[in-house]
Amino acid sequence: MFQKILIANRGEIACRIIATARRMGLATVAVYSEADAHARHVALADESVAIGGPAPRDSYLRGDAIIAAAQATGAQAIHPGYGFLSENPDFVDAVEAAGLTFIGPSAKAIRAMGLKDAAKRLMSGAGVPVVPGYHGADQQADHLAAEAARIGWPVLIKAVAGGGGKGMRKVTRAEDFAAALDSAKGEAATAFGNDAVLIEKYVEKPRHIEVQVFGDGSDAVHLFERDCSLQRRHQKVIEEAPAPGMPAEMRAAMGEAAVRAARAIGYKGAGTIEFIVDASDGLRADRFWFMEMNTRLQVEHPVTEAITGVDLVEWQIRVAAGEALPLRQDQLAIHGHAFEARLYAEDVPAGFLPATGTLAHLAFPEGARADTGVRTGDTISPWYDPMIAKVIVHGPTREVALQQLSRALAETQVAGTVTNLGFLGALARHPGFAAGDVDTGLIERDLDALVSDPAPSAGVRAAALLASAGLTARPALGFTLWAPLARRLAVRQGHEVTEGLLTLDAEGPRITVEGECLVPPALPVVQAGGLIHVFDKGACHSFAPVDPLAREASGGAAGNATLSPMPGLVKAVFVAPGQAVAAGDRLAILEAMKMEHTLTAARDGVVAEVLVTPGTQVEAGAALILLEAETAEVAA
Repeated sequence: MFQKILIANRGEIACRIIATARRMGLATVAVYSEADAHARHVALADESVAIGGPAPRDSYLRGDAIIAAAQATGAQAIHPGYGFLSENPDFVDAVEAAGLTFIGPSAKAIRAMGLKDAAKRLMSGAGVPVVPGYHGADQQADHLAAEAARIGWPVLIKAVAGGGGKGMRKVTRAEDFAAALDSAKGEAATAFGNDAVLIEKYVEKPRHIEVQVFGDGSDAVHLFERDCSLQRRHQKVIEEAPAPGMPAEMRAAMGEAAVRAARAIGYKGAGTIEFIVDASDGLRADRFWFMEMNTRLQVEHPVTEAITGVDLVEWQIRVAAGEALPLRQDQLAIHGHAFEARLYAEDVPAGFLPATGTLAHLAFPEGARADTGVRTGDTISPWYDPMIAKVIVHGPTREVALQQLSRALAETQVAGTVTNLGFLGALARHPGFAAGDVDTGLIERDLDALVSDPAPSAGVRAAALLASAGLTARPALGFTLWAPLARRLAVRQGHEVTEGLLTLDAEGPRITVEGECLVPPALPVVQAGGLIHVFDKGACHSFAPVDPLAREASGGAAGNATLSPMPGLVKAVFVAPGQAVAAGDRLAILEAMKMEHTLTAARDGVVAEVLVTPGTQVEAGAALILLEAETAEVAA
């Protein structure tokens, strides 16, 4: 067994690995970028080493610096977590060449599954069912269009080196294929440095069900399935294990197929075989097909741990140290049901745009597992994935576990940045999801209802007003003649000001808001960052106290600026000063989270100034392009 391991990652997964390593008695080494110098994973590790600048290419993707850090600190093995270098076979080769152990599969196994087209040919040869499609090397547009027509509409264009929905487009008719192909190839080239694509039959009511496998290089077992069908834009939102409505014969068939896949490449460590399932006629053993294999630990691995009682990170470390599989297949069983919800800093009403900000407050309820890499006071950086935490619950049945999830989300408290917490809570209460009738299109079908941003109730506003007076508990009554103590208060939320009258008598404080006299409810209230944060059913309502002596300054933006909707990298600029543009014309392309976003002109006008160049890193709200001020027309 190792004495010390280095974690080549950051955030919640680094903290997760450190927790298991410490329980096993192993010393840990963290690596960090300049942006992460004070991060939680750095504080938890026994040692830490700085490896470069905030951009991943300058730090967490620098395999040479990571290996040097392991050698300098005496670490014997490197755990890659997920993302970054976790599925880079060249990094595995370099780790082993340095005399260190890579806690994960061999470079050969990673290469075998690294390209989706080659992986599907390999799996077909191993007897694993694959989706009808074209996975060939001919990437000519005419040839791909012909193959799509042969497969039959609708089809799905997918980047062969893809993941996370990038480089993926659905096409329903022949006349749309060329534009979709160009778009998919462009995004794939940006995200992966490889614009090759494959074409697959699009499944009409798809469910995304994956099987956790684990191998020791000679044998393999499966740890049952996870249902990851609740997705938006091919990004997983809530995962669960086991899959709802899964027949025993189909579970056995999928498990056996997954184990065959792992054995076919001599797999070692934790891996996931992802299947697409046609649920249009229920779950059937002849309606699942191999999509891809993730040759690493998955983000959603905690739900498998919850239902099996297995610590997958411990298994990874033990097998990497030379031990055999800790359990046989007949020793593994499903116990209860588990859910995981991914809590992100993102602006849901604005289209789920990644957000940044300093966490003025962060708290999770008792009874739920929260895997997180941040704490109160930490900053959500524009450099990395904006995940705040994974909230995991486990119960004896799916119904009980779902109730636990709904309550855990309602009691989670986040202030200082916008989040998807309310969206997750709405999903947990969705009747179709509660019934187990899930597929990958559920969120898009009901998106408007799921993303509605609840306005603060009168009770929430009363709680904010009370907090603005500095009264969060029963106050001293003071003294007045003939009438109770009274005080006027005001708080602001955005442009809206709420005014109220606080009165104090023998029964305690009351707030009169818009003519209604209320006893302020006992809602959680936190004052941080100069704001009052009131938490209600998973939503965080933030108010600014209003000074009655203050006077609002006039002025503001003239409405002529195109602003960056999120932190990102300017990939292209299409206009120059003096150029006339029409409403809807492309002005620039912004890349955020490896996806491209086109910024367009909001009105007709003339470009006055271009404030950025391609390659510029910008913050949310930064002005990118200015139009000349509109002039009023003079009537004849």
